[in-house]
Amino acid sequence: MNELIVILDFGSQYTQLIARRLRELNVYCEIYPFNKFPQRDDIKAVILSGSPFSVLDENALDFDLEKIVGVYPVLGVCYGAQLIAHKLGGKVLKSDKREYGKAIMTVTEPDRIFEEVEPATQVWMSHGDSITKVPDGFEIIARTSDIVAAYRSIDTMYKYPVYCFQFHPEVTHSLQGKEILYNFIHEVAGCKCEWTPASMIHETVERLKNELGNEHVLMGLSGGVDSTVAACLIHRAIGDRLHCVFIDNGLLRKNEFEDVLSSYKGMGLNIKGVNAADLFLDGLSGVKDPEEKRKVIGRLFIEVFEDESHYLPEVKWLGQGTIYPDVIESVSVHGPSVTIKSHHNVGGLPDKLKLKLVEPLRMLFKDEVRKVGKELGVPPRLLNRHPFPGPGLGIRVLGEVTREKVRLCQEADKIYTDNLSKSGWYEKVWQAGTILLPVQSVGVMGDERTYEYAVALRCVNSLDGMTAEWSHLPYELLATISSEIINQVKGINRVVYDISTKPPATIEWE
Repeated sequence: MNELIVILDFGSQYTQLIARRLRELNVYCEIYPFNKFPQRDDIKAVILSGSPFSVLDENALDFDLEKIVGVYPVLGVCYGAQLIAHKLGGKVLKSDKREYGKAIMTVTEPDRIFEEVEPATQVWMSHGDSITKVPDGFEIIARTSDIVAAYRSIDTMYKYPVYCFQFHPEVTHSLQGKEILYNFIHEVAGCKCEWTPASMIHETVERLKNELGNEHVLMGLSGGVDSTVAACLIHRAIGDRLHCVFIDNGLLRKNEFEDVLSSYKGMGLNIKGVNAADLFLDGLSGVKDPEEKRKVIGRLFIEVFEDESHYLPEVKWLGQGTIYPDVIESVSVHGPSVTIKSHHNVGGLPDKLKLKLVEPLRMLFKDEVRKVGKELGVPPRLLNRHPFPGPGLGIRVLGEVTREKVRLCQEADKIYTDNLSKSGWYEKVWQAGTILLPVQSVGVMGDERTYEYAVALRCVNSLDGMTAEWSHLPYELLATISSEIINQVKGINRVVYDISTKPPATIEWE
């Protein structure tokens, strides 16, 4: 990379949004914890994020501004703006009330940061402190009716300018926030904004060629977007020295093993299908705890990979489809993070097989992976597949996993996804799946009383899985799906629809 924007994360819920907005503007950026500033030669500018903390707290997150002020163009957002004011001689005070929501910002001093921005524009506020005095050598350039909305260093103060916003330009409620961010990265930082899917592919393939040399790579494919695109990038770099394995763990969707292997034909990937369904289903017998199920599935994946690796003694690397949200969530701003779920990529595998790890997508968001896949020519049937959890139906069959429960979940899920496809809704939503609940309920079919399982239908809209809204499927479609599942899948007599958002709920139930 020759143009990098560093985003220092102070714990804001919006930090990833800053990164996404910059990526949308075709500039490369990376998020780092506030206390791990990188030593790199390609940094073009630095952005300080917001935070749930107050700069006035005893435990406020601190940063040595001398590392960046005057060294790079700097943008402080919310907490970042308050931190700069507080440390450079300005004044920050607790507000009488928290300012949260929409406000009208009025530009008081013309500036290139507001090029093509209306003199009065709506912005999004989220703060409990206010900047009441800017430091010497700085000037106010925008206000709301109540507070300082934006200020900057005067031209003679530093070699590179410092801009500070009390509002959040990354949030869509800041109606011209994208224009303001573009002005910072293009007009102030001088970025060319040339980071495109084609340039991502070129840079990644060249890096892989240098990193992998003449060595071989083993990679597990799932049929999903991430592993497929990662494999295509590695294949473009090293050709047949990539060895792919697709494991049937007995927890795939109905007919998925055959369908995925068929989908990969003609792509030139060196792929082998391994049927290990009995191994996994036997291993899960009696296991009910979600985290324990993940561990069993992960351990058995390692065993199968270990067996396959014996046939490929020349392999030195393990390829994985890790993407940027996985990386971000594994690094905590405030110290060791709480494990919500074990990571879907197989932990411990590289060490077990004594392999080095290669992750060509580790700096991309999910939608960027799809753009790269499209540029690579990955078939739409693979590129547009909904995300599917690594443990598969092992965590969609709640409680103990049995062959019969997996069959019920598969049959119901097939009806669900087929109807989504026929109605045109499959392409409109981000992810859909069927969850077999560990409860049975009374029903009546004909003159018979039934006591059978219930399933929950989950369908969400999202960009990268970090947040998600439940999808508003038409009632008529839900009615059709429910009727077909109950009438065609003996063992299920009740269908419910999950209308929870993420957060607070997760997309998967386990």
